[in-house]
Amino acid sequence: MTTFKRIHLIVLDSVGIGEAPDAAKFDDFDVDTLGHIARERGGLNMPNMAKLGLSNIRPIEGVPAADKPLAYYTKMQEASNGKDTMTGHWEIMGLNIETPFRVFPDGFPDELIGRIEEKTGRKVIGNKPASGTEIIDELGEEHVKTGALIIYTSADSVLQIAAHEDVVPLKELYEICEFCREITLEDPYMLGRIIARPFVGEAGSFKRTANRHDYALKPFGRTTMNELKDKGFDVIALGKISDIYDGEGVTKAVRTVSNMDGMDKLVDTLGESFTGLSFLNLVDFDALFGHRRDPQGYGQALEE
Repeated sequence: MTTFKRIHLIVLDSVGIGEAPDAAKFDDFDVDTLGHIARERGGLNMPNMAKLGLSNIRPIEGVPAADKPLAYYTKMQEASNGKDTMTGHWEIMGLNIETPFRVFPDGFPDELIGRIEEKTGRKVIGNKPASGTEIIDELGEEHVKTGALIIYTSADSVLQIAAHEDVVPLKELYEICEFCREITLEDPYMLGRIIARPFVGEAGSFKRTANRHDYALKPFGRTTMNELKDKGFDVIALGKISDIYDGEGVTKAVRTVSNMDGMDKLVDTLGESFTGLSFLNLVDFDALFGHRRDPQGYGQALEE
């Protein structure tokens, strides 16, 4: 931090620029998020990213290369053994994850589901990879009628529990998630995150609320954020950053509800007097568009 008083780090969640050499190891083939979205939309209109040098990394349809880019640019490959949210973010702050977090592409084992049902007295429905909005549309009405917990996962190492706030009060939902966190800290599960996903509304118009809460593992070692905090610097975590690091090394956490809200909160942070790091994750790219394979919505969000 001797060169700069403040550093602002922004992660565009899931925005990739081509296949990594080890993609096949994770059953990923022909992956190219920006390239595919640009082709689907007949090009992307991203003038500010163009000025910074985005297409100088590799050509993106609709985004011209810059003769004199305003920023340094490069493409990096993850060194850690994994591709999930926590692995990537922890590596950004200096940790090399050699043992990958567990993923469950076919749903969670009966033994784990049974323990949750026994502890909570509620049945579990779902238990499969799914989009969060789609699964509450599919199972929300059954959940409201029966009180069963909607449990689902994704390509990440995550167990998510969706529940209507009028059926499972927030306090109870959070307690259930805390129990799930306790029993999945180690093998054979070793899940990166447990996420409470409360929602409200009526059948056909269910809507997730801002009362989401993440229960992450603590980083396995000290991160750059710990070092900065210990040396008296500010570490301002915007969006889900504090949850990803379980609050480790954070001096101030700021919640956000969308990409645009995240950028607004970053602008507010730029106006504050502090010395250190601000760290923002723009989660909508992944949560609203990536998981749903929605290139049109994804492209519009990029252009915004």
